[in-house]
Amino acid sequence: MTRIIEFTGPILTGPDRERRGLWSVDGLLTFDRPALAPDLVLDGWVIPGLVDAHCHIGLGPGGDVPAQLAEEQARTDRDAGTLLVRDAGAVHDTRWLQHRTELPRIIRSGRHIARTRRYLRGFAVEVEPPELVEAVRKQARAGDGWVKLVGDWINRDDGDLAPSFPAAVLKDAVWAAHDEGARVTAHCFAESTLDDMLDAGIDCIEHATGLLPRHLPRFVEQGVPIVPTLINIATFPDIAAQAEAKFPRYAEHMRALWERRAERVLEAFEAGVAIYAGTDAGSVIKHGRIVDEIQALHAAGLPALAALDAGAWAARDWLGAPGITDGASADVLVCTEDPRGNLAALQELRHIVLRGEPVR
Repeated sequence: MTRIIEFTGPILTGPDRERRGLWSVDGLLTFDRPALAPDLVLDGWVIPGLVDAHCHIGLGPGGDVPAQLAEEQARTDRDAGTLLVRDAGAVHDTRWLQHRTELPRIIRSGRHIARTRRYLRGFAVEVEPPELVEAVRKQARAGDGWVKLVGDWINRDDGDLAPSFPAAVLKDAVWAAHDEGARVTAHCFAESTLDDMLDAGIDCIEHATGLLPRHLPRFVEQGVPIVPTLINIATFPDIAAQAEAKFPRYAEHMRALWERRAERVLEAFEAGVAIYAGTDAGSVIKHGRIVDEIQALHAAGLPALAALDAGAWAARDWLGAPGITDGASADVLVCTEDPRGNLAALQELRHIVLRGEPVR
């Protein structure tokens, strides 16, 4: 039996494109009025489901989580308007969640790959440089087109952040991922890490707190986006306080990165670097906070429309996921007012429709 939903409000097919007339017919969007009367009419401003471009469904503070908790995490994200997740590393194999039609779509990246004893315990596949290329190939085959590297972490011998892998090995590892048909993203806090990543041909940088003006032209020329995860960067002062007694240089560095977080994101935006919204939910950050991240991008200086675009239309284009187009899956949000002018409207969603079924 055909299932039809009619959307009667303004339809935002892009950040600067608005039209009227949209229907969901058996879970697929169409701009052509169906011959049959709708089963349900939803009124309000319609936008594509939000994208969390850095999320860890299936990860907790200790690493792996039970299946029930992984499902709860996915449901929490969905109920906040996140209908598409780019996984940024998880111990739990979430392929089973991809078959749950009432939960967000997940683009998986397999497990983090880190240097031995240079990341959070229980999170990553830990390897030494000679093992990196093979680990990258394995995780590329295990994911959905993404590999996640831990690009830097505290080196306890030096007492500060340091790159995880030598530049030559990193370049071979990125090449190997591309050979497997996968893109590579990397956790990067420090300034010096970014040079090696750009030299290696990296596809995306997470956090990017070490961005300097000299890096920006290369990010633009190479088309490398950043996912700042500002609500996670907000935890840097606490991290610094905990490390102060044993690693004072590291603590000072983390505070300095935190202090310049907004300035660096705004400089990147003004230079033309692509920016996408990601929460880093799953370890310290709670799930369901994509709107907080979008608002944090706006608070850092991005115009409201650009901040929304970073978690909606542009993010979907980047990941190859359709938004509001003819024949696309009906994964949309219905807002009480135009969210382009008032991001707070995203916190009071009138309806959430996923795969053509209202979940709220």
